[in-house]
Amino acid sequence: MELLFLGTGAGVPAKERNVTAIALQLLEERGATWLFDCGEATQHQILRTSIRPRRIENIFITHLHGDHIFGLPGLLGSRSFQGGETPLTVYGPKGIRAFIETAISVSFTRLKYDLQVVEIDEGTVFEDERFAVIAKQLDHGVPSYGFRVVEKDLPGTLLVDKLKALGIRPGPIYQEIKLGKTVKLEDGTVIDGREFVGPPQKGRIVAVLGDTRYCEASIELAKEADVLVHEATFAAEESELAHDYFHSTAVQAAEVAVRAGAKKLILTHISSRYQGMLSEQLLVEARNVFPNTELAADFSSFAIARKK
Repeated sequence: MELLFLGTGAGVPAKERNVTAIALQLLEERGATWLFDCGEATQHQILRTSIRPRRIENIFITHLHGDHIFGLPGLLGSRSFQGGETPLTVYGPKGIRAFIETAISVSFTRLKYDLQVVEIDEGTVFEDERFAVIAKQLDHGVPSYGFRVVEKDLPGTLLVDKLKALGIRPGPIYQEIKLGKTVKLEDGTVIDGREFVGPPQKGRIVAVLGDTRYCEASIELAKEADVLVHEATFAAEESELAHDYFHSTAVQAAEVAVRAGAKKLILTHISSRYQGMLSEQLLVEARNVFPNTELAADFSSFAIARKK
């Protein structure tokens, strides 16, 4: 599991930062990539990475401001020309369907894959046997959502050495034991499979938030998250401006991380006024509140290790 930032700027593209797009790489977990937002030129940014558009399985749109969605029509169309034939689902606020359908229709774009568009509300927006994604509405000038990606706990490791010590050789019976079933051996001995499986492996939690003021919904989404991705559009000295424009400061992002008990904070969505070393001011301010903070740049990647 890895976060790869394709764009980390706010509002308009800048020389150092393109507008927002974040890839959650789940190649080992499901052989797929999930995108969070898709600002202008996201597909150009992808060309500079190892991401394969055909592997993009889900796209989660936080809100409908242009710097978060203007790259979507191009990416959806290009995916057909890049071997993309597997289904793709776009999740986003009400209006995302009209935006996509209009762009595809008026440009006479033909997709070679099944595209589903799901207009979301608060609650669980995606769930299968491995992952769940929960959405909550944040505090922005338009409906804006944050997403909590929860990896479900995995079964414990099979204690192979313990089995071999009892003379139980590898075979189909190992699968039965790993499932925790009661198993009868060839000699008539009955064993409880649960005694031969280690403790469950705790799943990971990643919170990716859209544009927002400081709010309780952010804290709920980020509770005990392994990684919290939070906007930091402004420095602390511009807190009034941040409030007026429904955004957050780096300090406010750090305060969310503290209150949520998150393990790591990554700052993104940086205003173009903070070019070069000026952006380091945001990092310093956040680290004074929450030390385990990183400042994302375009093409930054962060591995998310499994909990011990």
